[in-house]
Amino acid sequence: MVLHFLIRGRVQGVGFRWFVHREASELDLRGWVRNTEDGDVEVVASGTVEDIAELRASLKKGPRGSRVDRVVEHHLEENEARELQSFRIEGAW
Repeated sequence: MVLHFLIRGRVQGVGFRWFVHREASELDLRGWVRNTEDGDVEVVASGTVEDIAELRASLKKGPRGSRVDRVVEHHLEENEARELQSFRIEGAW
């Protein structure tokens, strides 16, 4: 299963990317997380249905200091996961 998530709220400047990286890595998911220019956080994750569900629950909660207003998700085609490697943070650190 491959999903694209867009997390809206107070999600930049609160360690959200590091939180997602830790959660996804513990679940052994492949993909990436990055900030968007609009102040959101974007995630692409590939893994089992159960592991993606667990990541989804974590995204809705977020780390301490964040405020998640909305999580938008879209299913991606399996072939879009072909190039994904171990979970990483993209963009500026």
